[in-house]
Amino acid sequence: MGVTCVCQVPVADGKSVQQTVDILHKKLEQLGAVKQGSFCVDCETYQSTGNAGGQSSKLLYVMHNSEFPLSCLALFEGGPCLTADANFDVLMVKLKSHFQNAKGHKVECRGSRYRYCDFLIKVGTVAMSSSVRGISVEVEYCPCVVPGDCWNLMKEFMQSFLGSNVPELPTVFAAKPEGLFAPADCVDTMTQYLELFNKLRKLQITGSSVR
Repeated sequence: MGVTCVCQVPVADGKSVQQTVDILHKKLEQLGAVKQGSFCVDCETYQSTGNAGGQSSKLLYVMHNSEFPLSCLALFEGGPCLTADANFDVLMVKLKSHFQNAKGHKVECRGSRYRYCDFLIKVGTVAMSSSVRGISVEVEYCPCVVPGDCWNLMKEFMQSFLGSNVPELPTVFAAKPEGLFAPADCVDTMTQYLELFNKLRKLQITGSSVR
């Protein structure tokens, strides 16, 4: 996959979440983007039960992306990540004596995929326990894997339908030893989704906003 940016889009003044999503869809279609199905990204949270050596328990996030249906990603809080096949969920059940599922913490993002020239755009609503928490936008520039070579182009494109809500450069790129010239991969994308999910977990959206 190419360089990808994931960001939150605020609900438009006087509009609901769904109305704001519809506005984004309309702007993309006016640009000439073509709808190409739907997508889903989800995240289950597990907490380690053992604290040998007096260490505090850590969180493990198991994430799925419909773009990669045969695999999932496991990210440890502040630690390494690994890519595994879809049966990893079954393994987590067998490891319940070591990792406890945090009930009610599953976050899911669903929405529509659009294609515009070399860009793949996904507009989704983020929900937790059936409660809508916010709006996500993912933009991928497919031909390039080096953020430093295409970020200005991506920013200009995002401005065409996000306006002043264009995000800054994702920190996941700048944090790498090679900076903007380290190749991007799916872990970078899922890390951005995880950051967004953790941010939205802490937010409460009023009932009037989610009609």
